[in-house]
Amino acid sequence: MAPRRRCPTCGSRQWHKEPLSGLIACSEGHVLQNYRSETNEVDHNVGHVMNRRKLKSTSKRKEQKSNANPQLYHGARGRYHYFVCQQFLLRMQVETITKLWNLPPEFEVICRDIWSLHLSLLRDPPPPEPYSYLQDQEHINRKAPQGDLERKISEASTLSPIEEQAPSPSNEDGVDQEDAGETEKSDSGDDSEMEELLRQNSEISSSSDEGDQDDPSQMPRAARIDGRRIKTTRIIESPASALAVMMVALWQLRIPVMYQDLARVIESYELPYLDPIRFLPSSMVAHLTKHSIQALSPHHVPSTLSVHKLTARLARRLNSVYDVFTPECNAAPLLWRLTKDMEGTPTLYALTKRVAYILKLPLTLHSSLAPGLRRVKVRDPEHHKYDNVPPEVALMATIIIVLKMTYGLDGKPRSPDNAGDPALALPRADKWLAQLKELDGLDAATRDALFSSENVLAVGDLSETLLDEYLRFCEHALLGQDKGSNDIIVTNHFPVSRDTLGSYSDKVKASRPITPAGVLVDDLGSKRLRPAEQYTIWNPRDVFGTVAEDYGAVLGRAARWIRTGEDYLSGVVELYERRFVRWWEDEKRREKGGNGSEEG
Repeated sequence: MAPRRRCPTCGSRQWHKEPLSGLIACSEGHVLQNYRSETNEVDHNVGHVMNRRKLKSTSKRKEQKSNANPQLYHGARGRYHYFVCQQFLLRMQVETITKLWNLPPEFEVICRDIWSLHLSLLRDPPPPEPYSYLQDQEHINRKAPQGDLERKISEASTLSPIEEQAPSPSNEDGVDQEDAGETEKSDSGDDSEMEELLRQNSEISSSSDEGDQDDPSQMPRAARIDGRRIKTTRIIESPASALAVMMVALWQLRIPVMYQDLARVIESYELPYLDPIRFLPSSMVAHLTKHSIQALSPHHVPSTLSVHKLTARLARRLNSVYDVFTPECNAAPLLWRLTKDMEGTPTLYALTKRVAYILKLPLTLHSSLAPGLRRVKVRDPEHHKYDNVPPEVALMATIIIVLKMTYGLDGKPRSPDNAGDPALALPRADKWLAQLKELDGLDAATRDALFSSENVLAVGDLSETLLDEYLRFCEHALLGQDKGSNDIIVTNHFPVSRDTLGSYSDKVKASRPITPAGVLVDDLGSKRLRPAEQYTIWNPRDVFGTVAEDYGAVLGRAARWIRTGEDYLSGVVELYERRFVRWWEDEKRREKGGNGSEEG
């Protein structure tokens, strides 16, 4: 390496290049003379300047291959296909219910109209089928080329329903504010029912962690409202909405049906509701994503309160938006069914009807569909709390109140001392309670109760007859009406008579006795209370378990029959009892005022 030159002025060997001027200077700043810095910058084309030749590639860029299934529908098209599957299942359910209950053909027409209105009342109504809709628009306009049409189809299939849909008349600010207001109110009947719907009638914990960050009360108010709104939307768009549509149609026809009737045909797999994907055509299943299949496949039978919440909301929206009024239920046959289920007599039916009139039960799907209460004072409410309960719950609570007035159900015997007392036309308390417990045991041993999803069944504990019945039930639940060819071959070569198989449910029904109507005996030798004397009101939140045994047996029988929780039914009974007490105090106050004015 050649040695560096010395600066002729100072003799330094350290040189550097100035960044701005490009001159070479030593460490002392002396500029090196006779130095020229050349660059390759030119202002015009010269022969010795080389330019790189750029070749433009005409080959198309390779697109990255996608592993997604092209048959699956997503976005707006997937949402549309989801509701198409729901509509197909609804048609099957309507056809099955019509055959099972021998309903008139108008039932199918009403269900079709209510289903159309239900779809239009959704917060985000399902969009029109993207491909067919755009094809119709292309046929009308005749302006966009085929490439533009394909581009629009691809865009429509990827857009979300909110981006694609314009605001519909059902999504006006007034309706949305109405839903938001209904969700925000904490002291309304709808909010209490929504809480029951979300927690599926679970028990409220008596202790909570103050430092728990997941506590909903510590969340922001807007976040809690949005969470409730999302949960409500998912529930409204679930397969249970089809049951709500059928219930509204049955109410329109004034057919006395209860929610437990639908639940029982669902649990027996007579109504296509559980595992419904097998009923859909393969051409429709091929386009369903795993999330759509999961949304269409409920895991269990919906509770009475959840179906009633959806039905009441649908009836309210139909009345407020489209002026479609849903009449009140056909209460007379419904009350008689409940009276017979509680081993009651016509006298109990008449007394319950009178008490229900005093309590002013609306017996409508929603309190807004019933006329308001007479307001004497400004602070008087227009509607009572728990007026939005299912009608069978309201009637059953009234029956329990009449039974408590007659028998007490607190362990103390009661006997009438007047020949005109209607309690004389009712059975004796001890015989009636014994018969009710025996009937409850027989109902628990029936086929529907044993194979219910709420019952924990051990196959090893089943008898031979019941095991054969269970195998036939599993065959019907898994294969449905369409059985394989192997079953047909086995049946043809090895036929088994029906008498050999036997029926467990028939034996249970044959051994079920009929409750005779008895007469209460007045024991004059002992000191007994009269009916409706020393009436006891139990708190449903009683954590010490001080409820009387007789009252607990009656309450459990009633709650199991109408498929609700005992705590929920006990709460309704308590509120109705306190309402009856207020009416009784007002009547006594009115009588005292009338007597005082007459004496004056």
